[in-house]
Amino acid sequence: QDFESINKNFKSNFEKENYKNAITKLKKYIINGDVYIANMTQRFYTENKEEPFEIYKKLRTINKAPFSAYMNFEDFQVISSSPERFIEINKGKVVTRPIKGTRPRGKNEEEDKKNSLELINSEKDRAELLMVVDLERNDLSKVCKPYSVKVTELFKLEKYATVFHLVSTVEGILKDNVSSVKCIKECFPGGSITGTPKIRAMEIIEELEGLKRNLYTGSIGYFDFRGNADFNIAIRTIIKKDNRAYFGVGGGVTYDSIEEDEYNETLDKAKALMRVL
Repeated sequence: QDFESINKNFKSNFEKENYKNAITKLKKYIINGDVYIANMTQRFYTENKEEPFEIYKKLRTINKAPFSAYMNFEDFQVISSSPERFIEINKGKVVTRPIKGTRPRGKNEEEDKKNSLELINSEKDRAELLMVVDLERNDLSKVCKPYSVKVTELFKLEKYATVFHLVSTVEGILKDNVSSVKCIKECFPGGSITGTPKIRAMEIIEELEGLKRNLYTGSIGYFDFRGNADFNIAIRTIIKKDNRAYFGVGGGVTYDSIEEDEYNETLDKAKALMRVL
């Protein structure tokens, strides 16, 4: 099936024009100085009677990602194929890898190269990621030793099944009196899926999106007894409840965002999940 016919099987909490109008409102907040960047999302849902673990196995094949997870609760299941690490803590070293900037994979090698170069050279996407990196540096500085927080990768291109992303890495050394649990609490939720300043961005998101995100853009991971931890950002994540499947997709909005482009970016991110369902 082509993507257009698949897309017709899904409904969203936003009509296309309403989503674009929400982006316009968000840009007004940015112009007024409330925030520099905020992450706007929509939720898709569809009827689906398939076994949840079968969906997970298909997703692992179609959309290979380094931070996948499957969780089976009594009345719902979580099926995640996340490309993004929120925070890893290993022997006192803290690492976060925010993602910002997306382009679709091409239909051939030539188109792939064109789209990847467009992303690498995009001033808007680089500015988005830089703002989030600055936010993550600030968050880590609260829990890490003075002068230990460093940006070790900036604007790295990563290739996934349906999209390209720009990724950066920020590292630090945890303070002696800060546990892994406290570190996660202080830094949660991730900057890439909220915005900066973080609290004001979350207030605006709540107003414009009209739905609670639930697990989407939260985090899935673990703490161990040695004080280590590893958590993803719960994006590319499906919630399966009874015979219905839900997932969210979105993107960062800045003052020069183009409404149509922002809407299309959400569809690029939704493609793999829609195909699986």
